[in-house]
Amino acid sequence: MIHIKNDAGEIRISSKVISAVAGGAVVECYGVKGMAMRSDIDGLVHLLRRESVSKGVKVVFNEDKTVSLDLHIMVENGVNMLAIAPSIINGVRYVVNKTTGAEVRDVNIFIDSLVIG
Repeated sequence: MIHIKNDAGEIRISSKVISAVAGGAVVECYGVKGMAMRSDIDGLVHLLRRESVSKGVKVVFNEDKTVSLDLHIMVENGVNMLAIAPSIINGVRYVVNKTTGAEVRDVNIFIDSLVIG
């Protein structure tokens, strides 16, 4: 959890908020079909609905008051993955920082599936 103190009081931002903001930013990026989550039951990767994108994001709070994000995504067939990765990283960093004020140290992208068609 991130704590931001000012003259008026304190703001606490949970990992759920950060993961929802990051997930929303990811699905807006070119070439990303959606967020992914591996099922514990059958081990298969499932495409998450728009309202569940936060489940495809893991947030780690670092000791230096930064956050690290692990993004599990599905990409569209024919997209150059090496070309879209920097766009995703920069977009997520910008949106998370602008929305929550949190500094993002790392953004790790895990491409869990390729969607054909």
